[in-house]
Amino acid sequence: RTDPALATKVLKVVNSAFYGLPSQIANLDRAIVMLGLSAVKNIALAASLSRLFRPGAISERFDATDLWAHCVSVGVCARLLAQAGGGTQVEEAFVGGLVHDVGLLIEYQLFPEEVKTLVQRVEKGEGTLPALEQEMFGADHQAIGAYLAGKWKFPPALRSAISYHHNPQMLQPALRRFVTTITVADTICCQNEIAFHLSARHQEVDEGMLEQIGLTVAKVGEVLEALPERIAEANAIFKE
Repeated sequence: RTDPALATKVLKVVNSAFYGLPSQIANLDRAIVMLGLSAVKNIALAASLSRLFRPGAISERFDATDLWAHCVSVGVCARLLAQAGGGTQVEEAFVGGLVHDVGLLIEYQLFPEEVKTLVQRVEKGEGTLPALEQEMFGADHQAIGAYLAGKWKFPPALRSAISYHHNPQMLQPALRRFVTTITVADTICCQNEIAFHLSARHQEVDEGMLEQIGLTVAKVGEVLEALPERIAEANAIFKE
């Protein structure tokens, strides 16, 4: 209520095709009633995160906005996967996908020239992005993001998505399914070269991962069919 720009953004999201509610919602109290406090809180976080990058070219192929577009795409894909798998954390899956690469966004904020070098090395096939980050910075974007998520007091599920989306098998079962959903979404978006797609292009999705999140290959195919339209909807409302 005290941040008109953020309130306007939240209402724009709630009234978008992304949520498909039957009637227009004109105030925040009504939005909370319709979607629940947790979903509105997640929307506010999502709307705020879009400011967390500086413009500029990362390489000949990628701009900084491609980093944000990747995060949005993974969030959308994770949401669709959670819905298809009958999960109960659908909105959390969206936000988990949205924030999973926050460490990479911060890297670019702090070390833009080094990140350009990093991306060029990945493009040349010198190693995976996490491995080269470890070499260049002494930590990968998961570790950097984990530190920030702790400072920002993110809930455990979101912290885990940020910290372990490249290795969800290291988590306890209570959080493994949620983070595996983010991992599968990240892999799908990178393999289909949606926006910035170098961070997880080395990953593969196996039947065990799909079983973990309650999905079949056929269900993933349905998600892939719906994905472009849903990404377009999300980009229209979450871009600044």
